Amino acid sequence: MALSITMLLLIVAALATAKNSLHPLSDEFISLINSKQSTWKAGRNFPLDTSLTYIKGLMGLLKSSSVSKLPVQIHEDGLIANLPENFDSREKWPSCPSLNEIRDQGSCGSCWAMGATEVMTDRVCIYSNGTKHFEFSAQDLTSCDGRNGCDGGDLDYAWLYWKQAGIVSGGPYNSSQGCRPYEIPPCEHHVDGNRPKCNESSETPKCVRKCRAGYNVEYKRDKHYAKIVYKVRGEDQIKAELYKNGPVETSFVVYDDFVNYKSGVYSHTTGEWLGDHAIKILGWGVENGKKYWLCANSWNSDWGDKGFFKTLRGENHCDIESEALTGEPDLSGH
Repeated sequence: MALSITMLLLIVAALATAKNSLHPLSDEFISLINSKQSTWKAGRNFPLDTSLTYIKGLMGLLKSSSVSKLPVQIHEDGLIANLPENFDSREKWPSCPSLNEIRDQGSCGSCWAMGATEVMTDRVCIYSNGTKHFEFSAQDLTSCDGRNGCDGGDLDYAWLYWKQAGIVSGGPYNSSQGCRPYEIPPCEHHVDGNRPKCNESSETPKCVRKCRAGYNVEYKRDKHYAKIVYKVRGEDQIKAELYKNGPVETSFVVYDDFVNYKSGVYSHTTGEWLGDHAIKILGWGVENGKKYWLCANSWNSDWGDKGFFKTLRGENHCDIESEALTGEPDLSGH
């Protein structure tokens, strides 16, 4: 009897080891995720032969090692008490098309810049009542904020850079939109797509303080600034900020299973830590009894739910509610 119990324990240990060693992009790992829970669906977003080094390189958030210089915004209790159960920025501000856009950081750990410039772009439109559309250049921020780059960035410095140095306009890769379009080409996360294969992380392009040929505004004249940049902390404060002023950028801890997200309300189920990521929050709601945040990722529109995802709300899951960053644009422009 003792021998059979020992053998049983060895078999259980072997099975546990086998499960823990599954490749995070394998069909077996995806099946394991779906067998462990029912609130969200996992599926293939990346080809099986995608480099894990590349995937880890997408997590470009660097945790600040210094005391934050950004003030913390506190909203009134009355506003918080009257917030709706469900909210989507895209519905409240339909004249702001940037709220529907999904960016692609390519082979660069520029999530910190992507999330920031997405929110800045949304806010110019929202604060101008839909009359002004200025797409902030993720490339200008990635290359010219001297503390950050493709190897990662600090959110505090990114938002302070907007207020202190200003950021020019710039559309996606190869778009010829704005002063400085994104210079790193998109790559294929989805198996059946038409983009080139994802490679290892790119080097940070040089900071060029000059607009592309054919753009009729000088670099310095194209810069737009913030009046103020600040943080909000906790579920209620983030909801109030979203409802009153628009999207925010926040940090998000990524595990192996998140890479395979397709639909539903994500919660970490299995897998190892991959890195710290930056994303945009644009709404909230409840789905099948689960409270969620509505978020935009920057891994192109083939990832997840057309580039968007929902994740558990109200429990600071994956650090998403620790602190969000945003700001008020200076609509005078220069």
